[in-house]
Amino acid sequence: MAEEESEEKEYRWETGYEKTWEAIKEDDHGLLEASIADIIHNAKRKRQLERKQGARLGMMRHLYIILDASESMSNQDLKPTRFLCSLKLLEDFIEEFFYQNPISQLGVIITRNKRAEKISDLAGNSKKPIKELQALHQTVITGEPSLQNSLELATKSLKLLPSHASKEILIIIGALTTCDPGDINETIRNMKLDGIRCSVIGLAAELYICKRMANITGGEHGVALDDKHYKEQLNAHIDPPPAATRLDAALVKMGFPHHALHSSASDTSMTVCMCHAENSDESVKLMSTGYLCPQCFSKHCELPVECRACGLTLVSAPHLARSYHYLFPVEPFKEVAFEGNHSFCFGCQKTFTQKDKKTVRYLFMKSYTHVLVVRQILQRTINPQIDLKKKPV
Repeated sequence: MAEEESEEKEYRWETGYEKTWEAIKEDDHGLLEASIADIIHNAKRKRQLERKQGARLGMMRHLYIILDASESMSNQDLKPTRFLCSLKLLEDFIEEFFYQNPISQLGVIITRNKRAEKISDLAGNSKKPIKELQALHQTVITGEPSLQNSLELATKSLKLLPSHASKEILIIIGALTTCDPGDINETIRNMKLDGIRCSVIGLAAELYICKRMANITGGEHGVALDDKHYKEQLNAHIDPPPAATRLDAALVKMGFPHHALHSSASDTSMTVCMCHAENSDESVKLMSTGYLCPQCFSKHCELPVECRACGLTLVSAPHLARSYHYLFPVEPFKEVAFEGNHSFCFGCQKTFTQKDKKTVRYLFMKSYTHVLVVRQILQRTINPQIDLKKKPV
């Protein structure tokens, strides 16, 4: 009898698919969204805990996004399609990327029909990349992607950058194949020699070549489960990654331009800004306002930007402050059980829902007192009669 039981337990793969429905976890409404939300939350929590303290970060980032525009992106597992869902999420990602990394640059490349096409060069603001992405809503997605052609096109621009710059590539691919003209392993080796970090987000499944490329270049690889997990995978690339070991330390010359306002003074003249002077797609307007480069006095509409005349990087103090805060990140939040003492979040004033009460909420213990003091000072300054115990409208 004992021999029969040992024989039955010998082949574990034969019983691997028994009662698979018991592994499915549902919420109170019979949905599986809670399970996916737990996966997203645990992955985000793990990244925060694994973040190295005191690590050197690449603050001046130069990122190329390679978007798959092949026929496989017409799949409707992400609504309405993989391609349209990617365009929408990328628009939000680019806005947040430049808000958190104002002194960085970003470009976009699409791949289809076994070719690679650069639709946006490296730019220091979000307007041009988002405008080009919005124009892709009516484009035809067809053919097969080519990872090698896309990587070669991005590498041509990134390898010319100075050694103190952080060079990154983010690939979003929905196909399971790639049509390349040569050996992609040679391209991966060249990327490693040039110090280019490549990360991949798969929309279908994990590909061996993508996983290997991410491991060799020091990037990250992930596969999106749904649109929410897809967004979380994208947002993970907003924070600057640790700098490469061979990244040189250098002083970067920057300019803090003077903001010319409307004035009746004789030194204020109507001129064309350098941003629109070379752009034939937009109407040229004469303006008396703008930001004047302290080196060549060329006028620009917005900051940050690289001066078209002298090449000086023009920034403001808040831009440097937003980039600097990554060097001193807040400590991970401490999870505590919801006790029902508060009906809204102290920090953002968001009202707790029934779903929030069933899970956990977070308190940042060390900064709680400082946040309280700052909030009280601001509220008393704005309205001395305000009741601090009452939830603001």
